[in-house]
Amino acid sequence: MSRLHLTFNCKGDTLAGTLDTAPSTTGLLLVSGGNELRSGAFGGQAALAARIAKAGFPVFRYDRRGVGDSEGENKGFERSKSDIHAAREAFQAIVPTLDRIVAFGNCDAASALMLGGGALCDGLILSNPWTIEDTSDDTPPPEAVRARYAEKLKNPKEIWRLVSGGVNIRKLVGGLRQASKGRVAPSGLAERMRAGIEGFSGPVHILLASEDRTAQVFDGAWPKDDERVQRCEGATHAYVEDHARFWLEKQILAALRA
Repeated sequence: MSRLHLTFNCKGDTLAGTLDTAPSTTGLLLVSGGNELRSGAFGGQAALAARIAKAGFPVFRYDRRGVGDSEGENKGFERSKSDIHAAREAFQAIVPTLDRIVAFGNCDAASALMLGGGALCDGLILSNPWTIEDTSDDTPPPEAVRARYAEKLKNPKEIWRLVSGGVNIRKLVGGLRQASKGRVAPSGLAERMRAGIEGFSGPVHILLASEDRTAQVFDGAWPKDDERVQRCEGATHAYVEDHARFWLEKQILAALRA
């Protein structure tokens, strides 16, 4: 196994990519979320790529246009379909033995894959998809508030705080009012994401970190009977907890081996 750095073309702009080599004919395309470099926050994507490659699967990462080492204008995740297509083609070209490419994206990278109808990949691993359109409202969704209170009621210290007067009653009432609300109506973005993967014929895995607000908002807007959804309890957005990191890696490897 080795790590190779290369460039490829996307609509006339030169994009930077990184390949972790491995022998399998199934490869993993890592799509970065936000404006993150292909290395990921604190090198998280690079470390994940190394572990997946060590397990036998080649991994390709890249910086989309206008991000990191890539040329061009950063048009945001909603207009990054061409970047994903170009990265997939570059991956196939440099590893011609590939007969299957599975894409993984966290946050708005997952949303980009959904909006792009799977972006010509053979399988999708969608983690904590971003569905929030109004970022001016910091009020957690009812599902998130209910989950928080349910967790607190399991903690004897929190119960003692409540009975001993250590809880802000005004804040508690506000929280209970928010928790009592029904399901949040799906955003226009969520509806477009749902429509985007409706016709996708490959396997789809939706992974949610239980402690992540982005995942909680998605969960509140997504059909509850979707059997493709899997949850990691106690995990935050980037799966930095030891158990969450192992869980995420296990889910990715299972999708690659399927």
